[in-house]
Amino acid sequence: MAFQDLLNRVGNMGRFQILQIAFLLICNVMLAPQTVLENFTAAIPGHRCWVHILDNDTASDIDSGVLSQDDLLRISIPLDSNSRPDRCRRFVQPQWHFLHLNGTFSNVTEPDTEPCEDGWVYERSTFLSTTVTEWDLVCGSQVLGSVSKFIFMIGNLIGPFLGGHLSDRFGRRLTLICALLLMAISGSCAALAPTFFIYCLLRFLTGLCVIPTYTNSILLMIEWTSHKFKVLVTTLTICAQCFGLILMSGLAFVFRNWHHLQLVVSVPIFFLLIPTRWLPESARWLIVTNKPQKGLQELRKAARMNGMKNSEDTLTMEVVRTTMREELEAAQIKPALCDLFRTPNLRRRIFLLCLLRFTIAIPIFGFGLHLQHLKKMQILRGVLITLTGASTYAVLSGNNLHINELIPTVIRARALGVIGIANNVGVALTPLFMILAMYSASLPWIIYGVFSFLGGLVPLLLPETKNQPLPDSIQDVEDEWKGSRQAKEEGAIIKVTSF
Repeated sequence: MAFQDLLNRVGNMGRFQILQIAFLLICNVMLAPQTVLENFTAAIPGHRCWVHILDNDTASDIDSGVLSQDDLLRISIPLDSNSRPDRCRRFVQPQWHFLHLNGTFSNVTEPDTEPCEDGWVYERSTFLSTTVTEWDLVCGSQVLGSVSKFIFMIGNLIGPFLGGHLSDRFGRRLTLICALLLMAISGSCAALAPTFFIYCLLRFLTGLCVIPTYTNSILLMIEWTSHKFKVLVTTLTICAQCFGLILMSGLAFVFRNWHHLQLVVSVPIFFLLIPTRWLPESARWLIVTNKPQKGLQELRKAARMNGMKNSEDTLTMEVVRTTMREELEAAQIKPALCDLFRTPNLRRRIFLLCLLRFTIAIPIFGFGLHLQHLKKMQILRGVLITLTGASTYAVLSGNNLHINELIPTVIRARALGVIGIANNVGVALTPLFMILAMYSASLPWIIYGVFSFLGGLVPLLLPETKNQPLPDSIQDVEDEWKGSRQAKEEGAIIKVTSF
């Protein structure tokens, strides 16, 4: 926790931090569209079977001036249970008798139908093309459309663990740069994917980069600012992601070809790699991982940009080693993933934080994904959507801030990865609860409500972090726990003595 003293020497919110935060917020704006992209690029347009007399441009069996398109559609495509043209079948032969008056051929047997052997015709008024029209992911192949989304989510599930390990091992800056580069390459190549299998593989790689990009950007921000600015930084990050979602809607309205939309949200990420040349590494991480000389260089760079005079004299290796003596001694032992569960206080925090993310993920995504089940309640649904969106980001911003303030720097990214996995497990289980609606329509909503209350109770078991510096080592967490226990014991002794 002594790093705060060094941060005060270089300035905890000056030009250095403002430029860094501005760049990382732009990264989060570009990150958000990747998470909702397939709502547009994989949209399922209206479709029907291709039939010769309707869609053959070179020849026609009848004079198109005699029969209208509706008549031709009527004799070529059967009706589904909703009396609409079937999307997945066609008549084997044109049913000319359907053009006669109703009842004339009432005793005619039901005509034979067949699947869409010659492909489909798609409605293109909303989207000129999507991945669905590209690879005919409809009817019997419609399940493949969900496969690509599932594979993207698998990448999201693995990404936090892998990114957390790399971040604590090789640094926040390098991991962020690699994640941005891989996201730009995989996203751009996805627009040119020749097969659906390659497209899914590229979406997996994109999903792998989403959480590491977000995690390392927010780590770089909060590890360079004092405790009184951490709330502001976390809130701005959430706002940047919301702006990215709004931007995504506008881009989808302009670019209605999925290839173009995929490129528009992916290619600009390449340009974000240029400023990363000047992006500083976390000096806090460098020092607690036994790289004090590099940490000192980053601190002096921050001091110069913040206009702190005589930084060369006030910031020396002796000052760094004296201030961070305990952290540097602890850095001689490289922390491993198992260290998250080795000591009692940190183990308790990790368990509670995983439980918290699991319990809040279920109601947030359960409610957001299934609003369509509120039928005939349009006004109420609109109000609920608005309240859900506001509550969701309020909960997430507060939760993200609290997590970062409870985990020590030396192993923070790996802890965020473990907690992210717990969150994604909750997200994956969310749709399964809706299956219980077959037994009771209200049962899934009751479960979502119960998890909301449980999520609200878990933070009561965690310590308050307001106006507290970030813990840097595992020992900081354990000392804090021992200190609080000692304070309680002393308080109890005083009470007994005074009585």
